[in-house]
Amino acid sequence: QVQLVESGGGLVQAGGSLRLSCAASGRIFSINVMGWYRQAPGKQRELVATITSGGTTNYADSVKGRFIISRDNAKNTVNLQMNSLKSEDKAVYYCWHTQRFYVYWGQGAQVTVSS
Repeated sequence: QVQLVESGGGLVQAGGSLRLSCAASGRIFSINVMGWYRQAPGKQRELVATITSGGTTNYADSVKGRFIISRDNAKNTVNLQMNSLKSEDKAVYYCWHTQRFYVYWGQGAQVTVSS
């Protein structure tokens, strides 16, 4: 089992920045993928960004050039630096971890962008 605890998020004006962090604990294998998904009201959950334990990243087109995902393998943490935030980035952001065909989710962190 893996537990994910998110921190960060909150309210920011359009054009501003926020940083999300997620700490994983439990039985974590060295080869895994971590990342972030988000879900806006009335919409399906969508991928934001992922990063492998080897450092390979993947971003949704909507956040490329604005968001940066990073991780610390020694601490089992993943971060999402969100810059130039837009109103359409408003959503609940979920930390995500997968290893050996198992998928784990965090509890979610609210990000609100005011125009």
